[in-house]
Amino acid sequence: MTQKQRWTAEHIPDQTGRLSVVTGANSGLGLATARALAARGGQVILAVRDEDKGRRAVGDIAAAHPGAEFRLEVRGLDLADLDSVRAFADRLHAECGSIDVLINNAGVMAPPRALSPQGHELQFAGNHLGHFALTGLLLDLLATGRDPRVVTVTSVNHRKATIHFDDLTGERRYSPMGYYDQSKLANAVFGRELHRRLTEAGSPVRSVLAHPGYTATNLQTDGPTKLVSLLFGRILKPLAQSPAEGALPLLYAAAAPEAEGGHLIGPDGKGELRGSPTRVELGAPAKDPATARRLWEVSERATDVRFAFEAPKIK
Repeated sequence: MTQKQRWTAEHIPDQTGRLSVVTGANSGLGLATARALAARGGQVILAVRDEDKGRRAVGDIAAAHPGAEFRLEVRGLDLADLDSVRAFADRLHAECGSIDVLINNAGVMAPPRALSPQGHELQFAGNHLGHFALTGLLLDLLATGRDPRVVTVTSVNHRKATIHFDDLTGERRYSPMGYYDQSKLANAVFGRELHRRLTEAGSPVRSVLAHPGYTATNLQTDGPTKLVSLLFGRILKPLAQSPAEGALPLLYAAAAPEAEGGHLIGPDGKGELRGSPTRVELGAPAKDPATARRLWEVSERATDVRFAFEAPKIK
């Protein structure tokens, strides 16, 4: 995409009549994504761990776009807790006939080692397993959506990561950033393998990957260890782009007609740290079939979620 064709939020097609679910929508990339979709007429469910913050986010969006609050709903969701994920999915099944877009955005970055309620390492649980389970549980609603898409957010860090299948909980040797990178590789592997399985089944759902480059959000300050927070939240922050800019690859993946399943969308600038959204390359670890099979099997066992890949019914 040339400079003259720079893709911005103004290029988002009209979202009237489309329902998007955005995880982690109360701040940062999620809030910027929800705001942009609502500005184009879309209905958005803000899936957030803290519902009070979610309601403040709705107020923030409505202040910029009066009337948008009537198309915004806040729903509680703790992606690190699989019971919360199931309860959220059950509620959507009771209230929604279909979903058009699921944006798997929420995440935690480099905290001290902790375990989820089900005993999984917190970053692997919240960044990957929760989104794996949520996607599987909502796949039937997505299959009946209009131009349905799953957008899974990864990071440039996925290219240097390893999945520690022999120590997924970090019990033997935990590194805050190493296990963050592991979760982001898991996101990339999942998004690509989901595309492969959807295509094989003839599903209308597209699985698209996105990464935001280097973006200043509270991800770098609210949860990390002090060293990571100092490095990314203060020292390097002047180099970062805004959440509105960082959200563009997510929005392109979610709404651009030309976004293709299985592709990774990221910034086009140097090092993919900032810039206009364009297709970028997945790292080699994310394209390894053996890793994809093993991660899928591990994720099924950990979440007790099995995807129902149903081909569209012939009318």
